[in-house]
Amino acid sequence: MADQAKLSRHNPYTNHVFHRVIISALVLLLSCTAATSDRQPPLISQLSKDPETSLYTISVKADKSPLLLDLAGSLVWSTCPPSSAHSTVPCESDTCAVAKQQSSHRCRYVDGGRFWENREPGPSWCACAARPLNPVTGQCSTGDLTSLTMKANTTNGTMELRPEESFAVVGACALGRLLGSLPAGAAGVAGLSRRSLSLPSQLVAQRGFGRKFSLCLPAFATFGDTPVYLPTPERGFIDYTTSIPYTPLLTNPANAGGYYIPVKGISASWHGADAAAALPRGALDIDVRTGRGGVVLSTATPYTVMRPDVFRAFAKAFDHAIIRGKVSFMERVPATKPFELCYNGAFPMLKRAGLDMPYIKLELGDGATRNWTLFNDNYMVPVDGAMCVGILPMGPGGMPVDGEPAVVIGGKQLENNLLVFDLEKQVLGFSMLLSVQLSGCRSSYFFRN
Repeated sequence: MADQAKLSRHNPYTNHVFHRVIISALVLLLSCTAATSDRQPPLISQLSKDPETSLYTISVKADKSPLLLDLAGSLVWSTCPPSSAHSTVPCESDTCAVAKQQSSHRCRYVDGGRFWENREPGPSWCACAARPLNPVTGQCSTGDLTSLTMKANTTNGTMELRPEESFAVVGACALGRLLGSLPAGAAGVAGLSRRSLSLPSQLVAQRGFGRKFSLCLPAFATFGDTPVYLPTPERGFIDYTTSIPYTPLLTNPANAGGYYIPVKGISASWHGADAAAALPRGALDIDVRTGRGGVVLSTATPYTVMRPDVFRAFAKAFDHAIIRGKVSFMERVPATKPFELCYNGAFPMLKRAGLDMPYIKLELGDGATRNWTLFNDNYMVPVDGAMCVGILPMGPGGMPVDGEPAVVIGGKQLENNLLVFDLEKQVLGFSMLLSVQLSGCRSSYFFRN
């Protein structure tokens, strides 16, 4: 065996075959269903918020270089060593076919599509070329599909944080030029979509621990069917996954991996003044023929963005709630870009939850157990002495998800919420703003060890 290992290091062809054996074994492992896998402990990994971009990263790579957290991403990708130093997936494999099928069809190549120019002739020509995507810039590149080594803590569902475990996932290599506009130090992207090569899907196939994962931005992510204990004023630490409302997750035929929720209306309320956004009938629905429309979640945009017609109706309703909210000294002030709605900042104080501001209600249908209410810290942003609404009209640039959604709910609106993605039942659990409940993501077991 030692002689074989020595030979593989010095013979390029043997080295290539050796790598293919390793990656084929990994692909075979990932093809197994969770039902036939031994159930292994759930995983927990730390998240961070980048102060410059207001985007979130996950420290799950073995070398701890962070990856951008992308709910809509179909792949895990990272910058890699030269092609001779990493394993590859065969181009004729089923896994390669899946990777190509999952690739975004609309992106701008940073390499001009010239990935193969510097390739040496030989077996490497049959390496699978994937298409990693930067969701912030809308750019993509081509790169080998390979094996990426990861590491995360295990958890037994209690307050104890257990040692780290290493594991491998199929991911894509990418050029360093693809890292533009990502948080400083980020080495790539961790895709969390419903697609089969996303990080959660691969972990389910490997570990058989249940088709669930949760996010508590900007603090931690869990993978697997595990309790998430957070503090409450009256009952101490409780498993929050059992006490939060749930909404169905919708499927968009044009973007099967995205997390869409059934929002039927949007309204604002303040001091007894209720104002519903006057949206055209079906303005938030998904067009089953084209895949356009719908309301989708994204961690690759700092703020919620709305299609211009939806934003105009929302802005009018929000202004209406402010004007009729019985606080006579409140007034609009000139907006500071990128924001459109800014106010003089003299909002009253509440005893429990910071500033007294309007509630924004996402009215959910299709069997949701409760509407989703956005409180102050989930949408207001202090800017130069004013308070601005962190909800923006869509611009002409690239979108963080495929298709043309009506609303993309961004990181500001998801922050300090416990979000439980149950992909077995196809539902999303949402706690709403934890600070209003005198709890918080950073109060979890991850930060108490």
